[in-house]
Order: sequence, then structure tokens, then C-alpha cells
Amino acid sequence: MCNDAGLDFGRRQLTRADVQGKNVIEIGAYDVNGTLRGLVTGLGPATYTGTDIVPGPGVDEVCPIEKLAERYGEERFDVVICTEVLEHVLDWRSAVANMKAILKPDGTLLATTRSKGFPYHGYPYDFWRYEVGDFESIFGDLEIESVEADPSAPGVFLKARKHRPFSPRNLEAYELYSVVTKRRCRRIGELDVAMLRFRHAARDLISQFTPSRAKVILRRLYPNISRLWRE
Repeated sequence: MCNDAGLDFGRRQLTRADVQGKNVIEIGAYDVNGTLRGLVTGLGPATYTGTDIVPGPGVDEVCPIEKLAERYGEERFDVVICTEVLEHVLDWRSAVANMKAILKPDGTLLATTRSKGFPYHGYPYDFWRYEVGDFESIFGDLEIESVEADPSAPGVFLKARKHRPFSPRNLEAYELYSVVTKRRCRRIGELDVAMLRFRHAARDLISQFTPSRAKVILRRLYPNISRLWRE
């Protein structure tokens, strides 16, 4: 997934020198509302692999982000692209560690995600919000070439490069803002996740048994009531 601003960021930041003849992986490659695949393949990579947690358009292999190093091995890809994924991964530290691990020395990492103020959007869940400062800290063990806020909606974009010797930053104590707990925290507890799943189940049930005509009327009367269901 990738919005127009994210596509523009990739277009500006990924060069032929970054991509041509290189091995590329796109994490979260399921094409829902846009993908960088066409742009990147136009720059002549040797290989392009799209991964996601479910099969679908743009997905070559099903593999969760937390298992990438186990599946492909370390220092496997010259370019790692991860757009609109990190906010959905409960164990974000593992996700980040795997992204860095599969990246070759001198390789390029391009990532986009959402910041505080962006509404909840579960695919299937939504946990975290990252700011520019968070990306500067979390990816500070790489050489950051560009980090900027999404100009169109709360979000952050990053291009960084991995150099040797590489020493991964310890992020164990780092606190990130969670849309589940409504505060910065190290981790989201099992009870928090259970309550989140309960709310989702309740919303689905309400949506299933609320007639479409009633939904239209309720939206007009109470604009925020759409939070009660997902369509």
C-alpha cells in the first residue's frame, strides 16, 4: 500500500543507481491503493520480490515481516521497501530488526508509515504511530539520507543506507505512541490486544445487523458514529 505522497517520495528518492541490477524486496506488497513496484521495476532491478501476510495482487511470497531474516537470510537484498506496514505490526522492534538484517551493506531502505493524528485503520489491526523523531532514533544506526513528514496526511517517510560495520541500535527501552493505549509505551499488553479484538468483533456485529438505510440516517445525525462499524 502507498498513498500519492508516498509514491512521490519513492519517485524522488529511489534512483537508477540504487536499483539497477540489484535485488529488491517490497514488504507489504499487497496492492490496495498503490505500490512502488512499477516505478522500481522500471529502474531495472535484477529481482523484485513482493511479500505480505496474505496472497493477493503484487504478492509473490507470503511471509510476515518478523520472519524475513529466517526466510531469506541476512544481507540478502540491496533494496528494502516497506510502505504503510509498521503501524500494523504489534512487535515493531522485530519488524525493524528484520528489515535491517536482510539489507546488504551499502543497500537502501525506504519506509513509510503513519503518525499521530491519522485515524485508526486496521489491516487487520493498527497499533502504532511514528513521528519524524522516532524514525531518526529507530533508524539512527543507518545513514539517513532523507526523513520527512508526509505533506498530505499524518505520516513519515524515510530513505536510509546501511554501511559496514553495522551495529544495530538497542531499541528495547524505546517508547512509541500507541493508538491502542493512547500514550507512548514500550509494549502493548495482552489485555490491551484482547480488548482491541473484542471491539473489532463488536463493530463487525453491529455492522452486520445494521441496515444500510439506517447507517445513512445515523451518519447524518451523528457524523462520528461510523466508528461503530467498518465497511
